[in-house]
This record gives sequence, structure tokens and C-alpha cells, in this order.
Amino acid sequence: MEDIGPVSHRFVSQRLPLHYLDWGNPDAPLLVLQHGGRDHARNWDWLARALRHDWHVICPDLRGHGDSGWSPDGSYSIPFYVADFAQLIHQISDGPVSIVAHSLGGAIAMRYAGIWPERVKRLAVIEGLGVSVLDNEFAPVAQRWRQWVDERRALSSRVPRRYGSLEEAFTRMRAENAHLSIERARHLTIHGTTRNEDGTYSWKFDNYVRSNLPLGVSQEELHAIWHNIDCPVWLVHGADSWARHPEEEGLAAHFKQAKVTSYEKAGHWVHHDRFDSFLTDLKSFL
Repeated sequence: MEDIGPVSHRFVSQRLPLHYLDWGNPDAPLLVLQHGGRDHARNWDWLARALRHDWHVICPDLRGHGDSGWSPDGSYSIPFYVADFAQLIHQISDGPVSIVAHSLGGAIAMRYAGIWPERVKRLAVIEGLGVSVLDNEFAPVAQRWRQWVDERRALSSRVPRRYGSLEEAFTRMRAENAHLSIERARHLTIHGTTRNEDGTYSWKFDNYVRSNLPLGVSQEELHAIWHNIDCPVWLVHGADSWARHPEEEGLAAHFKQAKVTSYEKAGHWVHHDRFDSFLTDLKSFL
């Protein structure tokens, strides 16, 4: 197969135009790579190139991220993401799919797999068990709603940060992700920014992705969703990350069949920080 880049496609979910990358090889088994929050589909380029000869690799941009549309009313909570994810798979696949998902993408994929267990063959989740306001014990309902309204009002006056050059944005990327190589940080910066009319650069994601609805599921309900997943699950952790270890608090025990790998010298982006080891282990898992 000629090693060319991916093809961009559009689909519509909940009236919103969304984007995904297709790495070709349509006769191969389908593998969906889902990025995390404030990220984009080009985060997977290295992994997609390594897997495209054996898999039909699809990389969607979440709503409000990358080259997908921005929600007019700033609807960026888990139920909206899950509905988008379900719509994508409904359109591109008749059979069960394999999924690799990172961070917020992992939270989305685990919910999808627990709601439609018959639709998922294998699920690899990188750092997807981190603390989420949707999964914590709730504060009193009036307090949650009041905080949410205040948060939305504050976001209405927030404008995307502007960088004078790509180099300035690249420096910011490197500061936020110390484990990233220079090559990867530059690639992710180039594909993760858009140029403004005045010549400056801003990140592609919508600032409203920082806001979640004051609704959600309890820990018990979330664990029940995890337990409803029928396929093998691989929970991946970076030993230098802020995220919870999958075996802490018995989290991995809520899955019917889960294995856990924690990588030394890796932060939140394990698939970048320990790429070769992760790729070898992923191929074995898939």
C-alpha cells in the first residue's frame, strides 16, 4: 500500500458537521482511534501509519475540536460526545469495531462499549479513568447549577488565546507536555492550530469544551456501565501522569475482562512517550 496521508471526510450528528480521517485499506478490520480533550485527530498520525496496513483506521475529531464543527450552544458534555461517536460507527460499520481511545476519548469509548457491548470487539483505553466532574460525587444540585451558569457566563467573554507565531504556540505545547519529542510537539502544533485573519495563531478547539453540564452519572452507575462491556479491555497508564492508576480503588475490577499496563517514564500521552513499547503491546492486544 502506498504510504500517503489520510483522507478527510464529513458526517452529521445532531445537526452538527463533524470530521474524521480515513487512512484507507477499507477491506481490513475497522479500528477507531479517538483523541482526548483539547486535542485533535492528527494526534494519532504515527500510530495510524504503523497500523494502516493491517487495519482500516478511522480517526474522528470530537465536536468542538480539530476540524469538526463547534456546537452553537456549547454542548460539550459526555452524552453529546457519545451520541456523535455512536452516529459515526453507525454510518461506517455493520459489525463490531476495535477502539483505541485516549483520556476524554477513553471515557466516551467506555460508555459507548457499555451501552452497545455487541458493537465493540476490543477496547484499549489510554489514561481514560482520570478524575472527571461527571463521575465525582455530586455537590448539592443548586450549587452545581449555579456554578455551571457562572462558568458559562465567564466563557462567553473568553476569547481564544492568540500566539504571534507558530513557534510561540510550539513552545506552549512543549511546556504542557514535557515528555513530547520536539518532532511530535511541532507536528501536533501545526495540525492543532489555525491562523487568524491578523496573522496570529490560535488552538482549534472551542473554549466552551471546558464546560460540562451539571448532570451526569454516579460512580455506581458509571461502574455498572463499565461492567456491561463484554469485550477485552486494556487499561493503559503512564507512571508519571496525574491520572489515577487503573488498579487504584479497585477500578479495573469493575470490568469483566481487563488487563492493566503502567508504563514507566511516561506521562498522560503514553502513546507518544513510549511509542515503540506501546505499539508492540497494542498489536499483541488487538
